[in-house]
Amino acid sequence: MKVLFISLGCDKNLADSEEMLGLLTGNGHEIVDSEEEAEVIVINTCCFIHDAKEESVENILEMAEYKKAGTCKVLIVTGCMAQRYKAEIIEEVPEVDAVLGTTSYMDILKAIDEACQGNHFQEFRDINELPEDSGRRVLTTGGHYGYLKIAEGCDKHCTYCIIPSLRGRFRSVPQERLIAQAKHMAEQGVKELILVAQETTMYGTDLYGKKTLHLLMKELCKIKGIRWIRVLYCYPEEIYDDLIRVMKEEKKICHYLDLPIQHASDRILKRMGRRTTRAQLTATIEKLRKEIPDIVLRTTLITGFPGETEEDHQELMEFVDEMEFDRLGAFTYSPEEGTPAETMEGQIPEEIKEERRDEIMELQQEISLEKGNDRIGQELLVMIEGKVSGESAYIARTYGDAPKVDGYIFVQTGELLMTGDFAKVRVTGALEYDLIGELADEYTE
Repeated sequence: MKVLFISLGCDKNLADSEEMLGLLTGNGHEIVDSEEEAEVIVINTCCFIHDAKEESVENILEMAEYKKAGTCKVLIVTGCMAQRYKAEIIEEVPEVDAVLGTTSYMDILKAIDEACQGNHFQEFRDINELPEDSGRRVLTTGGHYGYLKIAEGCDKHCTYCIIPSLRGRFRSVPQERLIAQAKHMAEQGVKELILVAQETTMYGTDLYGKKTLHLLMKELCKIKGIRWIRVLYCYPEEIYDDLIRVMKEEKKICHYLDLPIQHASDRILKRMGRRTTRAQLTATIEKLRKEIPDIVLRTTLITGFPGETEEDHQELMEFVDEMEFDRLGAFTYSPEEGTPAETMEGQIPEEIKEERRDEIMELQQEISLEKGNDRIGQELLVMIEGKVSGESAYIARTYGDAPKVDGYIFVQTGELLMTGDFAKVRVTGALEYDLIGELADEYTE
């Protein structure tokens, strides 16, 4: 059958979508990108924050119209919203034929078969199970980079977060399974592996009794064809010496870490259920920069958490100014049903949340521009992402730029380059979040 696949939310969700796509194509189904053409529509949903929930609902209702019109024969909803709101989806959107929970996406073929026979299908396996590896994953990122999901679930239970109740406890994917998957990705042309999980730094603790992310990374570095290995979602309190050592020793590992700190006021960090303090955050960041001087640090922050005072906000502003993160994203607090933070006293008006977010981002813009100007004159290895339409220029990323979330470097050249190529580029200018450059004399490797 002709299948339209819509994947919403984070890169962990995308990895699940690619597993489903592998099962579909491996069993004779054809993937299409047109709603009018699709006989089956699958929506892999997200509901992490309010905006993501709204996007998921809008997509479900929009695709339900194609089912009403008769062009779509089967409508399937999977992912986090399916796990959390299965009863509401089934009751309020009768056009939906099947609902699959977060650990049940491997049942996608069965769901289609049952729906084609006129049966409504639901599958909600234990959220603490580890889904099987399909072995047939279809990459949707263009092929030159790909996400390797190294663990499922989370044990942290931050007071604002619904993920543990949707994704279960933390459980690592066995190393041998990850190595096999990474080799397969490299054979498909992937040159950059991006390691993701709800929390990557705890990898191995449940399977091997200790943190073994550094050992996994050393093995991944041995895979032929892989040029860059990038790590996202490292909780700062879990950074450990062996991880830093391996990052320094292995040339393939990007000197880049994503540290989601969320705040810097000790009072708010405690209310959030975070397991760190401002002093500990400062010490971790200073240690990373001392050990790896060219490391690029990214973080995310939440503004307007319940009980956040103007003093707390100013403390966060001071921290951002002091730490000068290379990359930073700020988001307004979103109250989620069933979380402790939803019922906390001191809920902040939306306009104040937004004002505080904007203040942080204005400060970060200044920091980012200053750091970009400091790069002028440097030669950097970049990965080509594509050509700028109608211009003699290409879009590329440095080791300090994760796809979709960070900036780009725009490379002026008349040379013919291909997506996934690596090139040496001399930085000639800087914008707020992006760089401008030109090919160095010895421009390719």
